[in-house]
Amino acid sequence: MKKILLGVILGALLSYLSMRGIQFDSVAATIRRIQPLHVFSSLLLMFLMQVIRAVRWGLILRPVVRVDPFTLFSVTNVGFLAIVAFPARLGELVRPLLISRKKAVPMTSALGTVFVERIMDLVTVLLIVAFLLPLIPLPPWLIRSLAIMSLISLGATVFLVSMTLRRKNLEGLWGFLPASLRGTFAGKLGRLAAQFMDGFAVIRNAGQMVRLMILSLGVWFANAGAIYALFLAFGYSLSLLTAFILMFVLIVGIAIPTAPGFVGNWHYACVLALTSFGLDKTDALAFAVFYHALSIGLVLILGLLFLPFNRFTLRELRNGRA
Repeated sequence: MKKILLGVILGALLSYLSMRGIQFDSVAATIRRIQPLHVFSSLLLMFLMQVIRAVRWGLILRPVVRVDPFTLFSVTNVGFLAIVAFPARLGELVRPLLISRKKAVPMTSALGTVFVERIMDLVTVLLIVAFLLPLIPLPPWLIRSLAIMSLISLGATVFLVSMTLRRKNLEGLWGFLPASLRGTFAGKLGRLAAQFMDGFAVIRNAGQMVRLMILSLGVWFANAGAIYALFLAFGYSLSLLTAFILMFVLIVGIAIPTAPGFVGNWHYACVLALTSFGLDKTDALAFAVFYHALSIGLVLILGLLFLPFNRFTLRELRNGRA
């Protein structure tokens, strides 16, 4: 409860910082001038992003369980609905929960596949931004953020690889436990760790990893394309490169646990990034408000559409299934 309250307070603070000094009638006037055709293009690219995400997750899941396309797409959308709706990233557990229930696989294994997916996202975005570094000047705070995220990505990748390589030596992982507890907990911990690492199985196949990288690039190019289409909708003279940078800043911004729906941190990240590239704060906030409403609205519509096929309870999330 304390984490939820702190998240709401932080979201409110970031919302205030985003809106401070803004004339809201100017924001509304800017939004009214958008061009619908480019908005439609942006929505199509956002939808494509969700399709590719589902296909990619199915590829990661394949060594564990084969899932039909309808189930993959429906569970993916309900999972992202939960991420938006629940605070503190609790919604990340929904996809593993639903797949474990539908396909009779351990939830821990399904959770391992989501862990692989998130690392793929992080590595792919960092590679894209690193490629853009010589092409566009970046503010110092963004370069520092890139360095921090690179360290996190490196650590997560090393963990993933080392856990996979140590699959046959799990017993040695529990040496930190006192001897009196080792007999009681080591067996269960070993079973959970083995199940979690089952979700990493895809990384042992070089061909599948190439496909995963291509799909990951597709996810984030579609995302940047959706942002650029909105630049055109607003009539902003910002480049596709700027769309990629805004995408990175948003990823960092919404990683901070705040209020449901990323309210506050989404808007602050947008305003911070766009004003760094010379956009007026009013125009930046208008973009942030509309982009947030459009993308979260699509997630809500798709998630609610498939929710009747994928019901779950908060008790199930708290308890989990191993």
